[in-house]
Amino acid sequence: MTTLERTNPPDNRVELISSRARRFAALAVICLAELLVVLDNTIVNVALPSIGVELHTGVSGLQWVVDAYTLTFAGLLLACGNLGDRYGRRRIMIIGLIGVGVLSVAGANAETLGQVIAARAAMGVFAAAVFPATLALIINIFTDTRERALAIAAWTAMAGFAIAIGPMSGGWLLEHFSWHSVFWINVPVAAVAVIATLLLVPESKASVVGRLDIPGIVLSVAGITLLVWSIIEAPRYGWLSLATLGGVAVAAVLLGAFVWWQLRTATPILDMRLFRIRRFSLPALAIAIAYFSMFGFLFLITQYFQGVREYTPLEFGIASLPFAVSVAVGAPIATLLAQRIGTTAVIVFGLLLTGLGLYLGGLVDVDSTYLADVLPSMVSMALGLAIVQGPATESIMSSLPLDEAGAGSAVNDTTREIGGTLGVAVLGSIVASYYSTKISPIIDRVPAMLMNDDEKGFARATVLSVLEIRKREIPTMLEPQRENLITAMKSAVLQGSQTASLVATGAVVVCAIIVAIFLPWAPSRENAVLLAWRKDEADSQA
Repeated sequence: MTTLERTNPPDNRVELISSRARRFAALAVICLAELLVVLDNTIVNVALPSIGVELHTGVSGLQWVVDAYTLTFAGLLLACGNLGDRYGRRRIMIIGLIGVGVLSVAGANAETLGQVIAARAAMGVFAAAVFPATLALIINIFTDTRERALAIAAWTAMAGFAIAIGPMSGGWLLEHFSWHSVFWINVPVAAVAVIATLLLVPESKASVVGRLDIPGIVLSVAGITLLVWSIIEAPRYGWLSLATLGGVAVAAVLLGAFVWWQLRTATPILDMRLFRIRRFSLPALAIAIAYFSMFGFLFLITQYFQGVREYTPLEFGIASLPFAVSVAVGAPIATLLAQRIGTTAVIVFGLLLTGLGLYLGGLVDVDSTYLADVLPSMVSMALGLAIVQGPATESIMSSLPLDEAGAGSAVNDTTREIGGTLGVAVLGSIVASYYSTKISPIIDRVPAMLMNDDEKGFARATVLSVLEIRKREIPTMLEPQRENLITAMKSAVLQGSQTASLVATGAVVVCAIIVAIFLPWAPSRENAVLLAWRKDEADSQA
């Protein structure tokens, strides 16, 4: 028996789809399921100002609205990928779609910040069941190399499409309805996706699976959650406080224990040996850093467009459209280009282009114009992200045998979600620290007739309070004071954003250097490494 036969047994992995039309019909349904998961991240960003105003929460609370979803999502991707390999990827995906739909109803009926965060966290659990299954199904359905690259490119481009319609649809909804509507929109999408999956998507599962790694799941979720909590809450408790340093230290111990356990258990939830494969580990690092930048950027740009430029939600959606279009267009092109010139060159170029966009974004000030200053930053970063994620995803998935498609997809998804979660936490906390330090003394001097104590507390927490300050009726004699206050708030948040942009730029550039040095440039050499690893795996199982 050859290595290829040992690696890819044909019997019970996926029901054969001989028709090309049926394969691409299944791809369309899978992309719809992916759309639901990604859409829920992008559409909620537009609703953050409305949630913040109505529920009187600051940056930390808004960070948790975003991160509650991504934390449970990232923490359970590995487990759900394993469950899909074990019980069937389509089955697990359908369960996830139903769960997202049901819990969206709960989020739509939430009346407190705690209820919103709880609904978002629970939605993340079921979204984790959907996402790894989508990519694993694609890998198993499309066995032809070129078709698979096209399918992965389409899967990657769907993320850009979700970014496009998220702000636009969210802006339209908020123009006509309350923020609760951004949850209701998930329900019909989930229903259509479930029905279409049952009709068009074949079942797929691994031929051999090990025992579910419960200790690994617990350690990873606990470690990641505590680390992100410590970073998000650092501006409130202090970066050098016992709560922050103690939380980071305990998180490091938990994550260290996770790695130790994964190296010793017979059935790890994350096979650490995969990271010995440079075509696997370095593209995963590139994706994590790219999403660290993107999620943080999207969180910050929400505050910029709606707090600094005072755009309506719909205006924000229209203004962010070039970012989304750039991702959707760039991803497929980059994936095909990588097949011609190699993965490394494309990923390095994409990272550097992302870094350029971040640097340009850090130069934006209160008087910057959209067309000359903001738009080039958005397009550069979006194209860079698109160029990175398509080829990196294809490299990760092509490094694995089909039996491990679910686990490999989960690793790919986990790296991007952990990167994104940390991006919101780290970059958001940098901005919050700068903003609160600069603006608190100014807020304290504001007369009571301009702002009461609750309004001052909200203004200290987030620049989004500008929207409420602007609406309040005040005596004409206080108008200059209000304008000075608003200008100071905008300047303070942009100073924090400039520092956050430099941090993200540095991370992206360092990652580009690492990839350029250690990831093989020649496609032939990459294939040789892959085939050698698969041969070793086959020999060890013989």
